[in-house]
Amino acid sequence: MPDSALPVLYSFRRCPYAMRARLALVASAQPCELREIELKRKPAEMLAASPKGTVPVLVLDGGTAVLEQSLDVMLWALRRNDPLGWLAPERGTVDDLLALVATCDNDFKPLLDRYKYPARHPASEGSARDEGGRFLQGLEDRLAMSAQLAGAHATLADAALMPFVRQFAMVDMAWFDGQPWPRLQAWLAGWIGSEMFARAMVKHAPWQAGTPGVSFPPLPA
Repeated sequence: MPDSALPVLYSFRRCPYAMRARLALVASAQPCELREIELKRKPAEMLAASPKGTVPVLVLDGGTAVLEQSLDVMLWALRRNDPLGWLAPERGTVDDLLALVATCDNDFKPLLDRYKYPARHPASEGSARDEGGRFLQGLEDRLAMSAQLAGAHATLADAALMPFVRQFAMVDMAWFDGQPWPRLQAWLAGWIGSEMFARAMVKHAPWQAGTPGVSFPPLPA
């Protein structure tokens, strides 16, 4: 049973924003109480803490502080403990990492939505895929210089972008695998096959009000 004094994380397993937050919590070994939610049945406790109703939401100090953006959760965790150097890129600065994340969130994510949900965006699937592909080509070019996006070891940018690249690839995996992006494909496969990803993606039943959440991160296998 989690400690009631721990931060409380409201999350939805498949949401890429929540995924990146959980990855940072795993990387920092920051304990919290995880409350998995159902998007169609958002708990009143979460909405009271964060009326915007999206995940992730990290409630700190018994509700005296609330982090409502995935990047804020990542930075909070990593600034407390960063044993893997996710805020210490070998190439560039933390500001460069944040700029790359901003490009993903502001430019690539809308293209991903158009590509993934063509019925909502008539006649846009092909162009969205092509435009998104240009962003992915840029990542391929970065990976030509190093195993991760900012050097030999992973950083905040790798963890923040990977869930969205994964989602883009899963729309049509055969198409993605057929693109001339061998480094990006290997980078994505490496993340998906990692112990860290497995720990971040453990399935849990939806949280029920009045019951404790689960301890997070889970122990290594």
